[in-house]
Amino acid sequence: MEVKGNRLWVLMAAVVVAWCWGGGADSGMRPDSPGSPASGGWSVPFYPTPEKARLCGEPVPLDDPVVWERFDREFTIVVYGHAQVYLWLKRMNRYFPWVEEQLRRRGLPDDLKYLAVAESDLLFYARSPKGATGPWQFIKSTGRRYGLEQNGHVDERRDFEKATNGALAYLADLHGMFHNWALAMAAYNCGEGRVRRELERQRVGSYYQLDLPTETERYILRILAIKEVLSRPELYGYRLPQGAAYPEVAVDRVSVTVPHPVPIERAARAAGVPYRHFRLLNTAFISDTLPSGSHVIRVPRGSGERFRKQLQRIAPDRPSGGSGVVHHRVRKGESLGVIAERYKVSVNELRRWNNLKGDLIRHNQRLKIVK
Repeated sequence: MEVKGNRLWVLMAAVVVAWCWGGGADSGMRPDSPGSPASGGWSVPFYPTPEKARLCGEPVPLDDPVVWERFDREFTIVVYGHAQVYLWLKRMNRYFPWVEEQLRRRGLPDDLKYLAVAESDLLFYARSPKGATGPWQFIKSTGRRYGLEQNGHVDERRDFEKATNGALAYLADLHGMFHNWALAMAAYNCGEGRVRRELERQRVGSYYQLDLPTETERYILRILAIKEVLSRPELYGYRLPQGAAYPEVAVDRVSVTVPHPVPIERAARAAGVPYRHFRLLNTAFISDTLPSGSHVIRVPRGSGERFRKQLQRIAPDRPSGGSGVVHHRVRKGESLGVIAERYKVSVNELRRWNNLKGDLIRHNQRLKIVK
């Protein structure tokens, strides 16, 4: 029977997919081996789980069958997660060199960089159901404890460099408490208080012997599995072509003092980049407004001085309205307190003028202000 048009392409595609899935010419199979084309079947390559490993210089007791089986689960999930591993490999090129330098400066184990992969897949906008945010997944209170500013306009947990510095300081403090990196990382995941209480209650001294929340029990072994695959990707069939990794972003860091709030879109124009590009360079800004105060702004390399001059020329927005009354349109992230401070009025006055019973306002809402 003759096959024409799209049907022919479908058949050809199916043959190619089957050939690739079976390992193709580079699979290392003998023509007559089980699962080879000659045997009439196909198979997914099998990668044995390592039987020895170290994490942050500390031995992992994989000779314990229970620990090995826990690790086997995490390793199997990671090594066959092809799309995710390739995304990690691409992002590593952008972020790891800088993280590795910070670890060297602080005298911390290089393996700690894999914790960020386990936490967020190296995504600045990652957010957990419990509100942990950013590449190192800080909750609000811990973020503030380690100097990460959070308000209606800024959330420095999303800033890769500032969050990394906070996370490494936190991990160093945890290691000082527990004198063991596996316990320190477990405490990073579920809290130092929980780990300390469980050590005392269960009367054990090893993370690998502790009964902890399921997520924490898997956490360190998942980090170990990520390290195993990402540190030796070719061993597990991952070959990232030259130029396929995401490049590091070349920026100028411009220290500025902003005397009045500036809409982000106007700041982006001053930097000569689209609004979206400016937000990606400056991930800590979470509202549509660059608040007044001192900031370090990232702009494309070579445009720093131009940005500084252009930003100085941006005049404050002039509120619209008739004699004695102005109207303000609420921007994303603004609160009644922020608006009241801008117009030098009280929050109670804002509520009275706009018949508000509480502090809830919404994006693009128009507020009346009596001057």
